[in-house]
Amino acid sequence: MTRMLDTFRALADPTRLRIVALLRAMELSVGELAQVLGQSQPRVSRHVKILADAGLADRRKEGSWVFLTLGDDARVAPLLAAMDAWAAGEPGDHWAIADIARLAAVRADRAAAAEGYFAAHADEWDAIRSLHVAESAVEDAIRRLLVRDAIGRLVDIGTGTGRMIELVGGTATSALGVDRSPEMLRMARAKLAEAGLDKAELRQGDMYALPLASGSADTVILHQVLHYAHQPASAIAEAARLLAEGGRLLIVDFDRHEKEELRTRDAHVRLGFDDEQMAGWFAAAGLDVEAVERLDGGELTVKLWLGRCRPADAREDIAA
Repeated sequence: MTRMLDTFRALADPTRLRIVALLRAMELSVGELAQVLGQSQPRVSRHVKILADAGLADRRKEGSWVFLTLGDDARVAPLLAAMDAWAAGEPGDHWAIADIARLAAVRADRAAAAEGYFAAHADEWDAIRSLHVAESAVEDAIRRLLVRDAIGRLVDIGTGTGRMIELVGGTATSALGVDRSPEMLRMARAKLAEAGLDKAELRQGDMYALPLASGSADTVILHQVLHYAHQPASAIAEAARLLAEGGRLLIVDFDRHEKEELRTRDAHVRLGFDDEQMAGWFAAAGLDVEAVERLDGGELTVKLWLGRCRPADAREDIAA
């Protein structure tokens, strides 16, 4: 009874109901919520605290940013089902319609900022990566993990200049790189042709909605991409969707750190990831963690997380 009362008290405000609906759509920072709701950050923070205290929202601090998601599914799922049932057959709420429109603007702002940054830095992207850790050590570790099995059909998400295809694509049965930036794809085409890999396919696409069929890949790579993701769990789930049974997903990124300046200097959204966080995302996407490697060096630590796609019946059991 206490838990039920806490839930209804937390939702006894239209703004907090709006926040729940927005977090259902995507993970947001407090600042982005304030932008969508048209309210001050302190006011939004007070609403978020009430939701978090009731277990309806989770807060995660990264440097000066606070990211928000819905709370534990066992607590939130019945609430969402009730909201859907109450809304069935009702005309669209004007606040909900306005919030969805402003949320689209937030997404557009994110995409424009990322594309602008990548366009400005396309010709020096490999150099920027090399500032953080010795790339040769990372590439050796990538080869070491991936050569355990055949590469098969390779998909490189956020391919950038095509370096991962250049590195392991020669032993793949097919290689395909996806990137949002046309400038990056132009550079990748030039580099791969020079490396004799001009048969590799390159496509423009979004890592949250890849233009590829489910089960169409045996190996998927996200190399130094996830720290730009506002929705890393969604990016991992979409990457896992591409995998055939027994296929592998390799994520190469930074261990959790506190270098806040990377947000403004290098457009990083996430300040790295920890093993527990990554394991949770893998499990939710139907992947088992097969290997984790840590590469210390320089100011940042690089981690490699290798996951393997579960058999279809095991994924169905987890979903059930």
